[in-house]
Amino acid sequence: MTKADLVEQVVDALGRRVTKRDCGLVIDAFLDAVKEALASGNGIELRGFDTFKVRHRRKRMGRNPKTGKPVEVPARNVPVFQPSSLLRERVDRR
Repeated sequence: MTKADLVEQVVDALGRRVTKRDCGLVIDAFLDAVKEALASGNGIELRGFDTFKVRHRRKRMGRNPKTGKPVEVPARNVPVFQPSSLLRERVDRR
């Protein structure tokens, strides 16, 4: 599903009470809020759906797949999506 598909589905769910443009702006604002929270190190919890948070990965040794030589992978922060148990159950039923 693309963002355009998501906008269309939300507009249909609201019964055309909002325009596609307005719905797109709301979805963009939501995604920007998630990005901003993660960039500042905060998490977001949407009960019954998921949790977005930032995890710190320590530096580690990896291998160059082409040469097989050891390569140091630097430490970094990565975004993590953790689905709720309700979402996992719903997906599993399909």
